Amino acid sequence: MAYTATDVKNLRERTGAGMMDCKKAMEETGGDMEAAVDLLRAKGLAAVAKKSSRTAAEGLVGVAVAGTTGVAVEVNSETDFVAKNEQFQDFVRKTTEVALGQGSDDIDALKSAAYPGGGTVEDKLTNNVATIGENQQVRRMKTVAVKQGVVVPYMHNAAAPNLGKIGVLVALESEAGADVLEPLGKQIAMHIAAAFPQALNAEGLDADMIARERKIAAEKAAESGKPADVQAKMVDGAVAKFAKENALLSQLFVMDNKTPVAQVVDQAGKAAGAKIELVDYVRFQLGEGIEKVESDFAAEVAAAAGLA
Repeated sequence: MAYTATDVKNLRERTGAGMMDCKKAMEETGGDMEAAVDLLRAKGLAAVAKKSSRTAAEGLVGVAVAGTTGVAVEVNSETDFVAKNEQFQDFVRKTTEVALGQGSDDIDALKSAAYPGGGTVEDKLTNNVATIGENQQVRRMKTVAVKQGVVVPYMHNAAAPNLGKIGVLVALESEAGADVLEPLGKQIAMHIAAAFPQALNAEGLDADMIARERKIAAEKAAESGKPADVQAKMVDGAVAKFAKENALLSQLFVMDNKTPVAQVVDQAGKAAGAKIELVDYVRFQLGEGIEKVESDFAAEVAAAAGLA
């Protein structure tokens, strides 16, 4: 019995299994849709669809650098236990390496990219979900690059080389040598991991965030009962303080808590005899922005055992 690409697509939608697995199942069953579904169920691959609805807020962040380009990728799992699994760690490491060659931050393109050893990144992810037994997601990626200089990676509390829960990349544009830029980048990366800047500079801060801070400041100023012109200055001052504390270049360097990061970079450039510019950075903290659903583990066990 013949089958078409549409049949493979329909089988994938019905089972949640990877595209290559669906294609193989159709080949093995001669194009019989129901038999292919049963085959995938027997292999445990059809269970992926059910797992995909479960919250994945654990996992790992991976970082990789090649030449003057670096990338950070976050891959989530349901539990920290899986993040320690060698199969999962290998997947995050290789997916990050694939992302490094993408040239864009398009997650869909990354999932469709060829995975080392065959198939796509998404096919491998689907297989991992089936074999490991937990929902997993390739959540986000960001690439940074310089024309001349370095991109310095840093992993806070690494679980394995270049894998952990807080991954940082620092992009320094300069003619200075790596012997100057690498240690500077490492210190700035450690600052970023600790200080959690929201943008490179004040202009890059999210407009909605600034509007929210302005509203809060206005409410506090109104409570003071001072004249309107004084209140306006209070609001402007509060917003300026917020921007200064949340933009990387104006934050006080954690190493001395008194020098702005921009000044630290400028001083390093003067000492090296070559201008150094901090042009971009990445800070990925595992699970940030994901709403975790608290569950009753005892109730889950009872339900699985048919006792509830």
